[in-house]
Amino acid sequence: MNKYIAGLNLPHDLKTMEYDELEVLTYEIRDFLIEKVSKTGGHLSSNLGAVELSIALHRIFDAPEDKIIWDVGHQTYVHKILTGRAEKFDSLRQLGGMSGFPKNAESPYDIFDTGHSSSSISLALGMAAARDLSGDDYNVISVIGDGAMTGGLAFEALNNVGNLDSKLIVVLNDNGMSISHNTGGFPKYLGKLRASRKYISMKESVKKSVSKVPVIGKGVIAGIHHAKDTIKYAVIDGVIFEELGFKYFGPIDGHNIKEMCETMELAKESNDPVFIHVITKKGKGYTKAEEKPNIFHGIGPFDMESGKPIKNSDKPSYSGIFARKLTDLASKDSRIVAVSAAMMEGTGLDSFHDTFPGRAFDVGIAEGHAVTFAAGLAKAGLKPFVAIYSTFMQRAYDQIIEDVCLQNLPVVLCIDRAGIVGADGETHHGIFDLSYLKHMPNMVIMAPKDGSELELMMEFASSYDGPCAIRYPRGTALQSKKKRNIILGKAERLKEGKNVEIWALGSMVEKALEASEILKENGIIAGVVNASFVCPIDKDMLLESSGKVSLIVTVEDNVIPGGMGEEINNILINTGVKVVNIGWPDKFIEHGTCEELYIKYKMDSSSIAERIKREFEG
Repeated sequence: MNKYIAGLNLPHDLKTMEYDELEVLTYEIRDFLIEKVSKTGGHLSSNLGAVELSIALHRIFDAPEDKIIWDVGHQTYVHKILTGRAEKFDSLRQLGGMSGFPKNAESPYDIFDTGHSSSSISLALGMAAARDLSGDDYNVISVIGDGAMTGGLAFEALNNVGNLDSKLIVVLNDNGMSISHNTGGFPKYLGKLRASRKYISMKESVKKSVSKVPVIGKGVIAGIHHAKDTIKYAVIDGVIFEELGFKYFGPIDGHNIKEMCETMELAKESNDPVFIHVITKKGKGYTKAEEKPNIFHGIGPFDMESGKPIKNSDKPSYSGIFARKLTDLASKDSRIVAVSAAMMEGTGLDSFHDTFPGRAFDVGIAEGHAVTFAAGLAKAGLKPFVAIYSTFMQRAYDQIIEDVCLQNLPVVLCIDRAGIVGADGETHHGIFDLSYLKHMPNMVIMAPKDGSELELMMEFASSYDGPCAIRYPRGTALQSKKKRNIILGKAERLKEGKNVEIWALGSMVEKALEASEILKENGIIAGVVNASFVCPIDKDMLLESSGKVSLIVTVEDNVIPGGMGEEINNILINTGVKVVNIGWPDKFIEHGTCEELYIKYKMDSSSIAERIKREFEG
């Protein structure tokens, strides 16, 4: 570990260090981050941009007594270094190691477990209200990015601040990006504010000068308060934060520790809600990340010198196949459009946008709006494909029911990162989507076993006149040479069974086939069925299977409650055939590599085979 960092008692020493010493510390921290993340992978560019901000927060506030709540939390690596966890960075995002997000069980400095965006202001406001009711006096600080500020929950919280009038500090870390560049009206508004420092300096200088005038000074200031709308609207195109009940400070240089500390001291002394607007540069201090902050937002292990990934598969990913096929379909059908919630690049839709810029819509971090927006597109005669990660699609639950399924509209939900995703852990595993979609009337749910089948399912979805969802995993996709027709609710029998039949879904089909080969060596002939559809499921083939074998095993990359196995249990409950469900347990799964997690929870092919052998022989 870096000797300079190791020699400090953090965060306590930050309060007594000179500003030039803190400046040296910023270089040390950036070098430390680049070295460590290059080995483990993780979120780099967002953390490089938040170094000075993190130092200023811990210098001015007394965490954990003062509550610092980080929105999303992917920018908390510096916070972790400053709160005594530098020596744990070799285990970052590793099984059993340090989380890449705030984790209260890991440290009392991590006030809240966050991983999804736009929640920090609501959380902070709730804690501030509780503090007021309890008669305590600690500070509550929300640190939120400009990307997260495009989410509806953030606006709902801002709107509520004026009603509660609790002391609350919101720090907006504005780097002009979320994962990709931000879109929409609010980022444009922030852009205007970045160029409007003169409003704040004018207001403060006038107030100080007038207050010195004997007798009438206070009265004049009161008059200025009544007239201040004229001043600020003449200088800036609206100061929305002050209208919502905040004192607004900024924009300030997010890489100037002294300026930030002085501003935070003012905020700390205020009894009113305060909004501090900080301008930072994503990737600062590492040229490769500054040039391509989106690439280094979340990256695997890489070579520090070149910035190139150490492991770079040349096999196509599911996201890449999805984008390429959607572009092909759109070239033949002018009704097809694409919708994303601030994940154009992550879902592969950047290439679609390049080809059809007028037919690709990035709505910002607003999954609920994305789905309802798509419903509007569909109602007006278009065919929207909505690409959102499984774990983020959860936030659009009500809109899927009310605005898509209830209306029976032809919206295609393209659920990327379904199943286990690896090192991001609990907040990002997509293991609940079958459970929250399966009970919705009119919803069709498909899962491809490989990349070729994903393309076929997209073709089916493009002509299906109703709501449907296609769930597919993260990472590289197998390609099969054998083509098949995708027929609504029809499964595919891949291997005939004599004793056992395994019904597998999506990415688990490959593991089921491997388990079948292992069982064959033990004298157990296990058939394999690619379920393909969960809603509707192939009841005819299921009943046929129940008449041929004594054991049916279901395998899915979803939690067992509410999943495919539960559906099959209900269908076969009175047939007399034994059914065993294999899936993720009803708990939040920790971070680690996907293969490590499959092995730990006995969902790898060897464990599946062993479980089937035990159930069959028992």
